[in-house]
Amino acid sequence: MTPKKVNIIGIPFDQKSSYMRGAATGPDAVRDTLHDSSSNYWTENGTNLDIDVMMKDLGNLAVPTYESLYPAISAAIRPEEAHIFLGGDHSITYPIVKAISQEQPSFDILHIDAHTDLYDEFEGDKYSHACPFARIMEEGLCKRLIQVGIRTVTMHQQEQADKFGVSIIRMKDIHRLDELRFERPVYMSIDLDGFDPAYAPGVSHHEPGGMQPRTLINFLLNTPFTLFAADIVELNPLRDHERMTAALAAKLLKELCGKIATNEPPHK
Repeated sequence: MTPKKVNIIGIPFDQKSSYMRGAATGPDAVRDTLHDSSSNYWTENGTNLDIDVMMKDLGNLAVPTYESLYPAISAAIRPEEAHIFLGGDHSITYPIVKAISQEQPSFDILHIDAHTDLYDEFEGDKYSHACPFARIMEEGLCKRLIQVGIRTVTMHQQEQADKFGVSIIRMKDIHRLDELRFERPVYMSIDLDGFDPAYAPGVSHHEPGGMQPRTLINFLLNTPFTLFAADIVELNPLRDHERMTAALAAKLLKELCGKIATNEPPHK
């Protein structure tokens, strides 16, 4: 079997963070933990990242301004190969999705988060990390957006979700995650504050009552769909405790690679 190619791209950008900076140091914290020998390169579905995945780390992009994100990401993407992006705050997801939509025109987004990030603008900024999915949906960059783990919906955000036809699985209804089925390839965006702070203290926005890592890992292992790209965002090492959140991010990176290596056709 030919190894699946997965490109890892760091985006050390946190200028659109609304509460606390620090996520720009996230990509290197994930890498350090992934390769520090505290664990191995086997995933839970039996994929050996040393053999079954041609994982190539393309390093960090030079992104001094928000305007530099889209051209830098577009230049880094390699057609017909999978990509996992390490953030960085969640504002990076809009330019990522805009860039990959040029190569993959029809796909769904599965978004893990405590927040919907659907504000039309936040604190006067339409490109805040609280707004990326409003921009994505405005431009019709994906066919379907499913948000999971949400537990902070304001009236404005609900109006936005209704306007754009967004499916929301709130944290109180997390059992519905296993009911999800996909007809198109999937882009997954994982904000680490989607997990309970007990498992992910190293984020800028602590929102108690969140997801357990086991829930998402089991979903990746047990649900058939084609994953072609993903991002892991909002790791703030300045708030992390004993690198717990970096370890979770590294674990998720491995399991995403394992999913890509063993992709199953989506349901028809």
